[in-house]
Amino acid sequence: MGCDHEHPAGDEGPMAKLPVPQDVQDAIRTLIRWSGDDPEREGLIDTPARVARAWREYCQGYAADPAAHLHRQFEEVGGYDELVLLKDIPFQSHCEHHMAPITGKAAIAYMPRDKVVGISKLARVLHGFAQRLQIQERLTAEVAQCIWDNLNPHGVAVVIEAQHGCMTGRGVKTPGVGMVTSRLLGCFLNDQSSRKEVLSLMGY
Repeated sequence: MGCDHEHPAGDEGPMAKLPVPQDVQDAIRTLIRWSGDDPEREGLIDTPARVARAWREYCQGYAADPAAHLHRQFEEVGGYDELVLLKDIPFQSHCEHHMAPITGKAAIAYMPRDKVVGISKLARVLHGFAQRLQIQERLTAEVAQCIWDNLNPHGVAVVIEAQHGCMTGRGVKTPGVGMVTSRLLGCFLNDQSSRKEVLSLMGY
């Protein structure tokens, strides 16, 4: 079955009616032309506006404050002061060098001092930073530092494993290769047994 050219997949999303400045569309047409195609042919006529809206959605993290998700904290935890871990959190980002996709998963853990947050907020922090042009190392550090600064925990551990389109789809073209980065703070950095426990529970 052919594509519905009047309603392409994804155009019904939140960015569907976002106005796109002419200079942005012209820049994308220039890229299409430079790549070897004709931006005026039927299938590409509306592509510049769609691409522009897609990139505004990919990069919506620039308009967000990831730390805001950590402002609502709960003190009634029944004395719980052990590890809190959220693992296998899927995410997508784009590398700042080639603007190619970065896709992967993250594990985020913290050792609470006297407050906790809803576990979904950890994923929202990750997505807030991931929805920007990134490198994996900085993404890992930003997520960990944000949790550290806002929750005042005993420790924070973040491990991210991802594949990079700039390596799998171009250059050396090696699909299936994953990159792992980690950032440990507080007790997870300074105490060997805590570090070993959290990395083991994360599967590393």
